[in-house]
Amino acid sequence: MEMRRLGRNGPLVSLICLGTMTFGQQNTEAEGFEQMDHAIASGVNFFDTAETYSIPPKPETQGSTERIIGRWLKARGGRDKLVLASKVMGRSPMNWLRADGSTTELSRAQMTAALEGSLKRLQTDYIDLYQLHAPDRAVPQWGSNPTVYTAPQPGQTHAIEEIVETLDGFVKAGKVRQVGLSNETSWGTMRFVSASERNGHTRVASIQNAYNLLNRTFEIGLAEVAMREDVGLLAYSPLAQGYLTGKYLNGARPAGARTTLFNRGQRYETPGADIAIAAYVALAHELGLDPAQLALAFVNSRKFVTSNIIGATTMAQLRVALGSLDVKITPEIEARINAIHQLHMNPCP
Repeated sequence: MEMRRLGRNGPLVSLICLGTMTFGQQNTEAEGFEQMDHAIASGVNFFDTAETYSIPPKPETQGSTERIIGRWLKARGGRDKLVLASKVMGRSPMNWLRADGSTTELSRAQMTAALEGSLKRLQTDYIDLYQLHAPDRAVPQWGSNPTVYTAPQPGQTHAIEEIVETLDGFVKAGKVRQVGLSNETSWGTMRFVSASERNGHTRVASIQNAYNLLNRTFEIGLAEVAMREDVGLLAYSPLAQGYLTGKYLNGARPAGARTTLFNRGQRYETPGADIAIAAYVALAHELGLDPAQLALAFVNSRKFVTSNIIGATTMAQLRVALGSLDVKITPEIEARINAIHQLHMNPCP
């Protein structure tokens, strides 16, 4: 397992991070335990979760993923060997995450309550990487890699300096080791970096945004930020919610698949998406590769990626994802990928 540094001075984390958002809906607790056990045995030392999980978010299952991880940690031990990431929800209309029924925002009070809730559910004294799940300000697509520009929307927001100060307080209290962003823009990322440096507060170590063959917009501005500022990408949705496997081509809806169950795949059903997916799947078959492994290996190969967050609902899918580490993106393969990209550039937000 390749290891990469988290942030400027953080721990080494596995290139593959186990995403856990299916634990508690698509996956039972027993299945979650099996996935975590197999990931650890395969050299993974990095797990990602959030206060909102499992997905899709709803009051009945909110926090279920953290509770499953917490029970696994209590049963297995080894907390000091695991890098555990979670997230506090940014500004959103969800009103079941807070005890008083408020919609979420990144106020000091809400962030503190959210952190305490996550620590309790995870049965741990600290979280290694605490991330802002979405910006506090109103931005299109939560700020994550929009492919079409939309003007910023007016609305209430807490100052970035105030949010940075709150996160720094969590670190000083020993409840958080490092802090990160998610679904953030180039502008927002640099504002967080400059605010932390200007005030001597804890510096952001990572940014978790969507990144896959159907959306490489991270490369346009954020890749340079990631490389020069040591705010590495934790790539989520590297398989575009499974669409890059080809299983949804031509409107197919396999039994038990996420889009079949929840009808939440509109992000990857945009004009031109099917054509691009078909081209990448055909390239994988021509190369004698599993389409999922080609897509994952491409993400693994990017220098600005700290870790690739993979998710699975079956052990077979997890083994395929881990097997992407054995696939090398040669200059010849990269040229073929880039040729498809030039023809079908970033169809999905």
